[in-house]
Amino acid sequence: MKDLTQQSAAGLSHLYRKGKASPLEAMKAVLARTATVNRTINAFCTVDGDAALKAARASERRWQKGKPLSPLDGVPVSIKELVRVKGWPASMGSRLTDKTPADADAPAVARLREAGAIVFAQSTSSEYGHKGVTDSPLHGITRNPWNTGRTPGGSSGGAGAAVAAGLGPLAIGTDGGGSVRIPSSFNGLVGLKATFGRVPAWPPSLTGDLANTGPMARTALDCALMMNAIARPDARDAWALPADETDYARKLDGKLKKLKVGFVLRFGDHPLDIEVAALVTRAARQFEALGCKVEEVEAPFSYAEAGRAFVIHWLTALQRLLRLFPESNHDQFDPSLLAGAKAGLRYSMQDLVEAQVTRRELAIAWNLFFEKYDLLLSPTVAVQPFEVGKNLPDGPDGKGNPLWSPYTSPFNLSRHPAATVPCGTSRDGLPIGLQIAAAHYEDGLVLRAAARYAEAHPLKFPVLPEMM
Repeated sequence: MKDLTQQSAAGLSHLYRKGKASPLEAMKAVLARTATVNRTINAFCTVDGDAALKAARASERRWQKGKPLSPLDGVPVSIKELVRVKGWPASMGSRLTDKTPADADAPAVARLREAGAIVFAQSTSSEYGHKGVTDSPLHGITRNPWNTGRTPGGSSGGAGAAVAAGLGPLAIGTDGGGSVRIPSSFNGLVGLKATFGRVPAWPPSLTGDLANTGPMARTALDCALMMNAIARPDARDAWALPADETDYARKLDGKLKKLKVGFVLRFGDHPLDIEVAALVTRAARQFEALGCKVEEVEAPFSYAEAGRAFVIHWLTALQRLLRLFPESNHDQFDPSLLAGAKAGLRYSMQDLVEAQVTRRELAIAWNLFFEKYDLLLSPTVAVQPFEVGKNLPDGPDGKGNPLWSPYTSPFNLSRHPAATVPCGTSRDGLPIGLQIAAAHYEDGLVLRAAARYAEAHPLKFPVLPEMM
């Protein structure tokens, strides 16, 4: 039998059904690997082994009786530390929170438990998820298992590193500007930011209606199985969409023939790594072999305008932290978080109103784009995973490059679904991601496109010597 830590959620479910493995065996294998590997990559800040083993035994009994709660019954899943888990500290990656154990599960966590998934670990984040890499004054640096000298991205970097390293096949992340898709790209995963409101969230994020909760896994099928569990309304979310009957796993069925696909290589005047450009362009052309008509096009909206609108939304949200905590404690924030929060104070009410107008115009522009095209393809991130300990990669001029992730945040503003799927590795053996976006509510189509592409171009995950 193959190493259970390298199985997908669907693969584990199949083994459980056939009696070739049990949830207890899988959970023990994941915990054993976690005990060894997490010392190197620092993906988890909490591991609840005793509760996980108890849940695994209960799941095993259900499978033995032929009455699993869902295909996810007995599958290990980790939860980003920005997402509430009952009994675990709601730390937000910050030294300033009081670490009081949460008294209730967030909606996604509750739905996964109802499906029988085993919530066993809390994954690391940047403080309040404020940046696209994963380190914090509370937990230190999280590392990329493909190359431990590189960042796993962020802010859901612990989630991405864990799944890539075999520390459970499923993870829940959050995405306010790309924080599911960036680490999924940097770790060779499939990650989905669904249509806003499709996956309920509670408590409300500091960044409001930019934020999304989403699945991260090695396969589109695993993401689809997670969506079947977590994409259900919850009254605690003011923006939750009404229930629908979508079976996301079934939505993966079918080919992509006759779909019209727009391919955008650049969203504006920003640096683009040459290997990222080459691999993503090749991937876009491979969609033609899948039956699509691919056309290279321009983005329908100025990225400079979209980028300014996003920054204003983001930083004016962060400035609330300065009011939530006494000024005498502000030196305990991550310096980049404190700088961003202070920058948010400089924007006027008029700046925020204009940013909201820009946001509406951008959403309409993408709506019109998706009336013409079924899918959009683009890079997920403009650079390869860069050195740990840095907030920014070096640009062509040797200075920090603030434009390294221009592709993800526009869809947080517009609320359209967007996923990333691995499209190859660079010469340094680092994964590169292809972003796939579509019209509102076409989450199933996005996952089907990711599935069809990944089936034709699978990615082999490394097992590094220090992780064996």
